[in-house]
Amino acid sequence: MKYLTIFFTLFIVLIIILADLGQLGFLKLLNQIPFADKIGHFVLYGILTLLLDLTFTRALPPPSRKLIVLRIALILSLLIGLEEYSQQTFTKRTFDLVDITFGFVGVIFFAWLA
Repeated sequence: MKYLTIFFTLFIVLIIILADLGQLGFLKLLNQIPFADKIGHFVLYGILTLLLDLTFTRALPPPSRKLIVLRIALILSLLIGLEEYSQQTFTKRTFDLVDITFGFVGVIFFAWLA
């Protein structure tokens, strides 16, 4: 599980970097589908949340599992907000509160699943 979590985290970081550089390639086609960007935020950040939660909660005793899930959710929410805010500095990106909202809802939903 640990290696899958690391791989998926790096995958998301790569997508963010490519988007910032305007080099998404075939992934640009997905943006032509209505709401694909929003669904992507929900699903990708949600899966990342679930993987991180499962990885860390397996390593800790039961009483602290809820606390670690909450901490992961808060840290990811902060990072999602910072990443979305930073898009204002890139000409190929646009800041969107709806994107942040879908990212946050993905984190909350998948944290609840964990």
